[in-house]
Amino acid sequence: MSNPIADPGHGHSPAAWTAVVIMLLAVALGTVFFCFNMPILVWACVGLLVVGALVGWIMAKAGYGVNGPKYTPKAH
Repeated sequence: MSNPIADPGHGHSPAAWTAVVIMLLAVALGTVFFCFNMPILVWACVGLLVVGALVGWIMAKAGYGVNGPKYTPKAH
């Protein structure tokens, strides 16, 4: 059984959710553009993937990460 005090939160934070949604959108759109043979837009989606990771990192540094002061954990 895991210790609830040492539980890192498994990424259930606004920073993590925002990063995952942006990156999931980038992968989905990149796949569609790949199927339609639109390489410029595929590379634009690769850029969006990097932007999603940066947004998550910036939000975590701004306090919206699991251990940030602006994060309030939800009761399960």
